[in-house]
Amino acid sequence: MDCVGPKEESQLNFGVECHLEFCRVGMGVVIRNLQKVVPLRRSRLRKDVDTLRHILGIQKFDLGIICVDNHKIQQINNIYRKKNVPTDILSFPFYEDLRPGKLPCPLHRDELNLGDIFLGVEFVMKQCREESVDLHGALTVVTAHGICHLLGYRHETDEEWAEMLQRESYILSEFSRLTGQQLESLMKRCGEET
Repeated sequence: MDCVGPKEESQLNFGVECHLEFCRVGMGVVIRNLQKVVPLRRSRLRKDVDTLRHILGIQKFDLGIICVDNHKIQQINNIYRKKNVPTDILSFPFYEDLRPGKLPCPLHRDELNLGDIFLGVEFVMKQCREESVDLHGALTVVTAHGICHLLGYRHETDEEWAEMLQRESYILSEFSRLTGQQLESLMKRCGEET
């Protein structure tokens, strides 16, 4: 178990204390910035992601956010979606068959994971410049979109698109109410697959 310290095996306690200690030191949100093209304020992104997690009631779940440049997001997009172009976000859910609107019911601590989101920060920055939009606000919106994907939402049909847009709009309206930042879904403007 990961909560085990430098004790002899005979001294290990595999009972409740160890499990509870492990739950307290869970990773929560890990944000990795693997790109150097766009200056990024991870502390602001972390604060915004924590607010999104609060709105969705998913604070107990781990979540990875990896910020990458156009080259890396294009590579990943080509490998997993057979689309050899950069994009704004790619989500890799831990629970692949989760129904939209349903939270996972993990049986073990290591299942308290929603998955990973790759943010195409360079791609988002280019869109922001073209539309005169704040980068950090756009990253928050794109991250909300990615979290919706981790929670089972899709937009492959008109019905799925409408359901996801409704959920995303709710999340962003709550975010705006709590923070004063006025953010709106990018799905309204583009309605295209991300």
